[in-house]
Amino acid sequence: METFTNVFQPSFDSVFNNHCNLKGNWSKYFKNNNPIVLELGCGKGEYTINLAQAFPEKNFIGVDIKGARIWKGAKFATNNKMLNAAFLRTRIEFINSCFDINEISEIWITFPDPQLKKKRASKRLTSSVFLNKYKLLIQPGGIIHLKTDSKELFDYTMTVLSFNNITPIQNADNLYNSSILNEYLNIKTFYEEQFLGIGKRITYIQFRLKNEELNEPPEE
Repeated sequence: METFTNVFQPSFDSVFNNHCNLKGNWSKYFKNNNPIVLELGCGKGEYTINLAQAFPEKNFIGVDIKGARIWKGAKFATNNKMLNAAFLRTRIEFINSCFDINEISEIWITFPDPQLKKKRASKRLTSSVFLNKYKLLIQPGGIIHLKTDSKELFDYTMTVLSFNNITPIQNADNLYNSSILNEYLNIKTFYEEQFLGIGKRITYIQFRLKNEELNEPPEE
């Protein structure tokens, strides 16, 4: 991993203490001021790679804590000289240490751990805790995408949005049997292929955040 120039692995101390020198400096790495799109929980980086190929006028950064997963996407981007794709190895709870206010134009959350136990609700990547983090990073009007095989996470996210008076732009509880499917939503991750192989439905939500602080709905 350390041999890849497109992989960044800040120390725990730097992100924990908000001293990460990447913050606010991603345009210097990419050598342009093009929009920056994040893939959170990127795994092997399928969305990061495929979207970077489809949109050369944008920059894409895959974020995951598992280096063994990131390696595949980083290797592909390196071998194919993709200058608009990079990878960041860090915990997503420290995301605000790595990106500045309004530095991000769009966020993809692809097949995250649904954290199904109630006591772990705050760990879900679409909880109000995380959405409030994203709100500081994403530019006004920036879109967030959630793609998941977990109907429970889909329902929970819809509840969080409804509780905060946010109407999704698009949503589907069975993406591959819906009218919103397009070439970008049809990108399949390694884990998605496995889920589809055992007959699981894939769900999708697209939404924008408001300026107000988001609150967590009461537990049922």
